[in-house]
Amino acid sequence: MTTKPLIMLVGVGDLSARVLNMLLADPATDRVVLAGRDPEALRRRANLARFTATNISRPPTPPTAVAMDLWDVDATSATLAEVRPDIIVMGASLQSWRVITQLPKPVFEELDEAQFGPWLPMHLTLNHLLMRAVHASGTGAKVVNAAFPDAVGPVLQRVGLAPTVGAGNVANIVPALTHGAAMLLDADPGDVEVRLTSQHYFSHYVPRFGDAGRGAYDLDVRLTGGEARDIDHGELFRLLDGPLKRIGGIEGQLLTASSVVRVVHGLATDSGVRAHAPAPGGLPGGYPVRVYRHGAVLDLPAHLDEATAVALNEDCQRADGIDRIDDDGTVHFAEREMAVMRRLLGYDCPSMKLDESAEWARELGAKYAAFAARHGV
Repeated sequence: MTTKPLIMLVGVGDLSARVLNMLLADPATDRVVLAGRDPEALRRRANLARFTATNISRPPTPPTAVAMDLWDVDATSATLAEVRPDIIVMGASLQSWRVITQLPKPVFEELDEAQFGPWLPMHLTLNHLLMRAVHASGTGAKVVNAAFPDAVGPVLQRVGLAPTVGAGNVANIVPALTHGAAMLLDADPGDVEVRLTSQHYFSHYVPRFGDAGRGAYDLDVRLTGGEARDIDHGELFRLLDGPLKRIGGIEGQLLTASSVVRVVHGLATDSGVRAHAPAPGGLPGGYPVRVYRHGAVLDLPAHLDEATAVALNEDCQRADGIDRIDDDGTVHFAEREMAVMRRLLGYDCPSMKLDESAEWARELGAKYAAFAARHGV
């Protein structure tokens, strides 16, 4: 990147639409191209965001749109080579995480016991196709993945195709932890520094239940420039299910979008901004990082080394339904969580090779659709 980077949004659903609005509000990130299967719909989305940005701040660089079908790796690679984005934000999945939240509440809560790991094929498949195209294009584009990056990153890292960094998940809980710690320390939130190391399970579980469940984590809290402070974690976590509880679901993606934009801004400006992100360089789970033009580097507290942080995230990953990832990218799912999928959906995937991801995604999608239909969704 020399001056203002070109940022490509791949898969412009609700999350990416929110990201687009935020990117266009900042002169450092307002050079954007949208990529998807319906360029006319993307152009209209781009115009809406363009006019909105003009209304509240300044006319941004007009965003553009290109056709892209991730299933056609060669065509995607050719498009990338022609457009030459500097940063790609991956927001496409075969099934959004929020789809199961549309089930009747008791049914959703029962299925949610499977955690997120068994749904990996829905997020891995398109990321694998995209990363194959990125590498074939020779553009050297940095990729920020927002689709289950905690597990997608380490699987693709095994075959040299990991996105640069993920976004969301671990980052989404840090603002609430910051405000909660400020309350307990009687401090200004702007003076509180939080460093959290943990996987998606933890960031999903704590705000819903007010405790860490089975999630392994490391949490370092201090006031700016000071020593780590001793805080009752149980009291802190209960605040997130109490006075600091927020709106979730599709509305909650506003927070995820801001987490994406923080990472993208760091890549775009080479600022070394402090952030939290999943899968930097393909590591499992989430970490405190600093983000530069070349990617995200770990910003762990002094008491925590990288090997310990990785092991901790792998432990938390097991609570999310993924037992381990082999050196060739084969994923072994945890029996406890897969048993829920088997009982409710009739879906049973004990292990999955990387090149089987699309096939498993098709089976899972069909079985979930039949399950949802039985419950009136």
